[in-house]
Amino acid sequence: MTTLTTRVSRLGKPRKATYWVLAVFVLGSLFPFYWSFLVASRDNGMLTERVPPLLPGGNFFANAARVFDTVPFWKALANSVIVSGTVTLTTVLFSSLAGFAFAKLRFRGRNALFVFIVVTLAVPTQLGIIPLFIAMSKLGWAGGLQAVIVPNLVTAFGVFWMRQYTVDAVPYELIEAARVDGCSMIRIFWNVCLPAVRPAAAILAMFTFMMSWNDFLWPLVVLDVGNPTVQVALEKLQSGYYVDYSLVLAGTTLATIPILIVFLLLGRQIVAGIMQGAVKG
Repeated sequence: MTTLTTRVSRLGKPRKATYWVLAVFVLGSLFPFYWSFLVASRDNGMLTERVPPLLPGGNFFANAARVFDTVPFWKALANSVIVSGTVTLTTVLFSSLAGFAFAKLRFRGRNALFVFIVVTLAVPTQLGIIPLFIAMSKLGWAGGLQAVIVPNLVTAFGVFWMRQYTVDAVPYELIEAARVDGCSMIRIFWNVCLPAVRPAAAILAMFTFMMSWNDFLWPLVVLDVGNPTVQVALEKLQSGYYVDYSLVLAGTTLATIPILIVFLLLGRQIVAGIMQGAVKG
């Protein structure tokens, strides 16, 4: 028994080659961010050098100041924070509610409605831009942030994701025990379901924030020129005949910081969700 345990423990230990492979992948993933910061910290002339420098220069803050002088970047950052934060909160809340209903409640047409929601994932977003813009114009929302927020209050992917996680994470026994104790359905969701699906909700929040923050086409179509989001403002930095890539990548580096902050805030929940899935497997 001791010999078998020793062999299993030896097989379970990662080798040095595993760490080297992981290190290569991490460095490869970080290199685009480093290169963006490298160009943003110098002038546009470094791109024409035969041997580009590998160390940052001292022009990053000057280039960042030029970004704020060229486009309304502060307003774009505020707009993106409002849009992405609101969309993330509503998507997680409504998707958790719908996922709980589809996974644990019995009602007529449940399966057909869920299949319809999943089928909408196959419809390209570009097909709905024209009718959606007409609807926003008739409501008087075109040009305002509500035209970007309201169509994205909940997503089909979020409902599908939370439903699949809730099926296994919330046993029927817990729901029945809560009903015996006199809990209402909304209290069961809030006190039983939501704590159990918190890792999945954190992952959904991170992906939703990232997708909303990086959304470009719909804000470009529906928002006014003086009321942009970050991605629209970055597009304005490279819309001239001569593109200053140090300026563009300085704005890109600044626009990446909120995503990194969100990842750091939700990282613990994401790791907990991954580890929970590994233990179940």
